Amino acid sequence: MTQHSRDTPQFYLTAPSPCPYLQGQEERKVFTHLVGERARELNDLLTHGGFRRSQSIAYRPACEGCRACVSVRVVSDEFRPTRSMRRIQERNADVSGEMRAAMPTSEQYSVFRGYLDSRHRDGGMADMTVLDYAIMVEDSHVETRIVEYRRHEPGDLPNGRASGELLAVALTDVLGDGLSMVYSFFDPDVAMRSLGTFMILDHIARARQMGLPYVYLGYWVRGSRKMDYKGRFLPQERLAPHGWVRVTE
Repeated sequence: MTQHSRDTPQFYLTAPSPCPYLQGQEERKVFTHLVGERARELNDLLTHGGFRRSQSIAYRPACEGCRACVSVRVVSDEFRPTRSMRRIQERNADVSGEMRAAMPTSEQYSVFRGYLDSRHRDGGMADMTVLDYAIMVEDSHVETRIVEYRRHEPGDLPNGRASGELLAVALTDVLGDGLSMVYSFFDPDVAMRSLGTFMILDHIARARQMGLPYVYLGYWVRGSRKMDYKGRFLPQERLAPHGWVRVTE
């Protein structure tokens, strides 16, 4: 019998299931486990090839006859916010993010639960318990961080840590060449703040400060209400069959 090292990735293919992005389509995924001493190196390599991480699994679409899911990464140094993005930054001038170790809290879960109930009541994550959430945050063999976004209170020091209520959270991997936004969520009661966009803008600024050239946003899907917004963050690179292609408009 052939012996496989724990550090040698083995790839598997899922059975077809309904596509969550395009009505009437089916999806399949190819996936592997991110474990062992080389997990971080493997995560970097697979992310460059269009994979995404979910806990200790790296996956990418492998759908027959469909290539709608396109991996995108924002070029952090060259990115310039649009006028509407600048308005969102101004709207959230009283909010700041703190990057910290990936540790789950009951406060985070409360925001997460409200987000799912409001935005994804019928989705695959709808039944996640506090334990499920803890596993999602902690089950990582790569460099993963939590960014918590809070409102500043009157007594907070200028440019210091915000002490107000938790408004949004991003689970983020630190790669060799960028930040990969694994999952983000926000308080649905403050939807007018457009915190989803604000978190992406903040990650682009963080990547620039950290000397990282990219922010990986996952899959852009033209025509999908859930995923089409990612195409607005320009310039960006999109993964094509022959490699990453620069897009500026």
